[in-house]
Amino acid sequence: MKEKHATKTGASVNIVFENNSLLPMLYGDNDAHLARIEKKYNIMASSRGNMLVLSGERASIDAARAVLESLYAELLKGGEIGTAEVDAAMRMSGHDVTIHEDTRTLFGANDLVVKTMKKSVKPYSKSQAAYIEALNKNEMVFALGPAGTGKTYIAVAMAVAMFNAHKVEKIILSRPAVEAGEKLGFLPGDLKDKLDPYLRPLYDALQDMIPAEKLQRHMEVGEIEVAPLAFMRGRTLANAFVILDEAQNTTATQMKMFLTRMGENSRMVITGDLSQTDLPNDVKSGLGDVIRKIDGIEGIAVARFSDKDVVRHPLAAAIIKAYDEWDKKKKPPGGTRRDE
Repeated sequence: MKEKHATKTGASVNIVFENNSLLPMLYGDNDAHLARIEKKYNIMASSRGNMLVLSGERASIDAARAVLESLYAELLKGGEIGTAEVDAAMRMSGHDVTIHEDTRTLFGANDLVVKTMKKSVKPYSKSQAAYIEALNKNEMVFALGPAGTGKTYIAVAMAVAMFNAHKVEKIILSRPAVEAGEKLGFLPGDLKDKLDPYLRPLYDALQDMIPAEKLQRHMEVGEIEVAPLAFMRGRTLANAFVILDEAQNTTATQMKMFLTRMGENSRMVITGDLSQTDLPNDVKSGLGDVIRKIDGIEGIAVARFSDKDVVRHPLAAAIIKAYDEWDKKKKPPGGTRRDE
């Protein structure tokens, strides 16, 4: 793709796409992708053959063009473009209309693509890109932020990639069995039946990245393990990629127990959302407690996500933002939450 013409005022830019056959995928059904870009940047886009005319404020045009360039480059490589990819490209360009020099290299950059056995996982926001970079460089990473930002999914993808490359010998995925005040004893079935609902999101992520037969075989021989946090006590987790999900539901004692299980040649990822703690009101979250204590320790990184990084339905991000704003209004001046 190349710019054919740009007015001096920046009010209109004509762009030529050399591969005409890719335009239906780039523009989307009934130009749906173009419509999303128009709405995001408050511009107008009209196509004439293999030329696209963008009209609006110069900064907005530049932002939209960067998005279109990244999407077109993905199509040239044989990739597919859907609504999720369009939204991702817009997030990677920034949440405003400011263009950053790293925009084009971040979106789909080779060193930021996590290759699993079934699919490649790419960053869908700049925060995700920074998270993947932190996972590559650090032995322990804390990922904080709301649901839908890819914290756990990317961590599982990295675990599968390292396992497949023989950099670790085991994958261990864990969660505390505390959810919305429910008691395990009142759930039907044996212990496995009681715990499976809490661990289901981790199974789902694994199934998305490892063929079913291979996953079953790895789990049968203990190379991949999904277990509640209580099962970690007394163990030393060596040569393993270990993920603790929903860590906001740990107590301070449980968090210390988990972190000190780390053995030789291991990686640990701890994910959670401090705004969604299901612990009793008088119990402090172990995740909120440890974040203050690990600041500055070499080899540990903290990745933070916000509602702007939610990669689910746009309404999910809007709802999270509404809750956050409501909580801020209710919080007394100078007050603190119990999990801080």
